[in-house]
Formats: sequence, structure tokens, C-alpha cells
Amino acid sequence: MATLHRSLVGLTIFVALACSRHSTQYVIGAAGPQQLAYGKQNQRGIDLAVAEINRAGGIHGVPLRVVVRDDKASGVDAAKVAAEFVANRDVIAVVGHVGSGAMVSAARVYHSGGLPAIGTAPSSPDLTGMSPWVFRMITSDSVNGVTLARFASSLSTPLGRPVRAAVLYINDAYGRGLAEAFERSFQGDIVSADPVGTDEPLEPYVAYYKRLQPDVIFAATVDDIGIPLLDEARRQHLTAMFLGGDGWQGVVTDSAAEGVYVGTPFTAQNPDTAVQRFVAAFQAQYGVAPDAYAALAYDATKLVAQAIAAVGPNRKKVRAYLASLRDGHPFHGVTGVTHFASTNDPLGNMVRMTQAHHGLLIPVTEAGIAGGRVQ
Repeated sequence: MATLHRSLVGLTIFVALACSRHSTQYVIGAAGPQQLAYGKQNQRGIDLAVAEINRAGGIHGVPLRVVVRDDKASGVDAAKVAAEFVANRDVIAVVGHVGSGAMVSAARVYHSGGLPAIGTAPSSPDLTGMSPWVFRMITSDSVNGVTLARFASSLSTPLGRPVRAAVLYINDAYGRGLAEAFERSFQGDIVSADPVGTDEPLEPYVAYYKRLQPDVIFAATVDDIGIPLLDEARRQHLTAMFLGGDGWQGVVTDSAAEGVYVGTPFTAQNPDTAVQRFVAAFQAQYGVAPDAYAALAYDATKLVAQAIAAVGPNRKKVRAYLASLRDGHPFHGVTGVTHFASTNDPLGNMVRMTQAHHGLLIPVTEAGIAGGRVQ
């Protein structure tokens, strides 16, 4: 009997400790490429959201804590991080991952482990309907590519002839998906479609485009390729218009980006009161303006906190809450109004066309900037 009594006391203490962990703090995971520029912006968005939540009293008085892991923008590392989060029963949900390749690999682990995750910026069409446990804040490239293609098709050309476009894409899940969607919806002539590696010299591509003379060059790459591409275009006096997807947000830091068009789900120049409040807080904390990576991560964190506040620290209930968001009860964030389709892709938050002007991304409808050509 004494042994049984000790066992029952031990079980009671274990249960009490388990409950106290949830009553003293709520834990979420955060995953992204922490050493890369866009990964740092992503994490800053998460950290700012958590700081604001905790300053306001936490979630029903319980503080929110984040376990941060670096997925190195690698599918292999992302899967390992996801497995760690699944195994840690304190982790209620995950904000991440950022890149498409990382999210696709991690999604399988979250699905089998029953852990809800909200990807901040993974736009690959491969994620659509992949798992009921995996959501994302950014629309699929199958949608984004249509928006970008329609915009490119509408650009003016001499004598009103169809727009001639060259497509350059990074040879990964993001680049291929966005390029394919663009090519399917573009209403002009595609004169070239070329994959590019992250370490390839760009001089031959620019020289080739000078011979082709397209009206617009659509680049489905990240800014690590975009910036040297624009610098090389300036060096060779290539006068085509340049258009990039959300991976080109960072090109505005380069002087050669003046006039370049970028499709993005967020711009710090949006005059909306909530957006400007976020921008001011972000700049005060980090000394730089937030980009879409920061804004999407900020919104994803606030959404996870809203779910926990509504249904408690339960993985299944949090997943069900996210899936239940609909037109009548969407989430309102700095990137717009978000709810999810049955595929867990976001509805209501689309990419917006902007143009680089003096280091800023200005909404095209307000820019009043002509050309879009490298000067």
C-alpha cells in the first residue's frame, strides 16, 4: 500500500507539474533561416509580436514564450527542426517555416506528428492541400504568378504591340513554381525562359537579354540574385523593365533598383493606421523598416496567439480554430484580412504591385513613376 501511495503521489505531482507548465507560460516554435537577411526580418516580426502580446498581459494573463530554431533554409534541417517541435509537448503551434523548400519538408513531419504550423512566406504550389495541419500566410505562386503576369501584360509598348518578356528563375521550388504560373498567364510573347543557379555569373544572361531586347524581364529569384543582376544590367546599359516577385523585396537597398516593379503582400508605405503603427514600432525596435517577411511573421504570431486565447493550449483545437476562419470571422492583420480555404491557403491577402523609388516600395497606384527601366 505504501508503494501504491507513493506512486499515486508521484503521478499527482507529475500531472500538477505538467499543468503548471501550461499555466505559467504558453510555448510556440519559430523556425527560419536565422543567419540570412530575410530570416532575420522574419524573426524580428515574431519577436515584436510576442513582446507586444506579453506587454499587454500575455494570453489571458499567461506569457507567451518562443523556442527559436534555425532551419538554414534546408529541407533536411527543416525536417529535423519540425521533429524536435513535434516531440516537445510544450510546443502548442509553430510559426514557420519561411522558404518553400523548408516548409514542404517540414510539413510532412507536422502532419504525422499532429502539430499545427503556419508558414510565413512559403509560396510553392506544392503546399496547397498538403496537410490539414499546415497553413501559410502568403498566397501560392500559382496565384501570385497570375497577378504578376497580368501586370506585365498591361505594360505599354511601342505602337501598342504585345509585350515581349524574358523569364529568369532560380532553379528551386520557389523559382520554378512562380515562373511556371507567370508563363501560363502572360498575355504577350515569352522570348526566353532560363534557370539560374545561386552562384552563376550573371554577365552572360544580361548580354543575352541585350540581344533579345525584351520589353520586360521577369525574375523569379531572391534578392541575392536580383541585386547583382540589376547591377550588371546597369553596367551593360540594358534598358528592359524589370519585374520581381516577393523574393525581390530586398532589391530596394541597391541604387540600380530605381523604377523596378515588385509584387509583394506588404509595403511599409501603406497609409493604413494599423500598418503605420506596426512600422513605427518595428523601426523603433530595430532601426530599419519592416518588409513583407517581418509583417507576415508578425501576423502569423498574432494569429497563433488569438487561436490559443480562443481555444486553449491544445494542438488539435488550435488547428481546428485556424481552419474555421471564414469570411464572417477572418483575422485582421497588417498584411490584410486573412482566412483559409479548405486547402489551408490564405484567402483575402494578395500580392500588391509596387515600384522601387528612392529605396522604398511604393504602391503602383500611388507611385506616379514612369518607366520601370534601369537607369
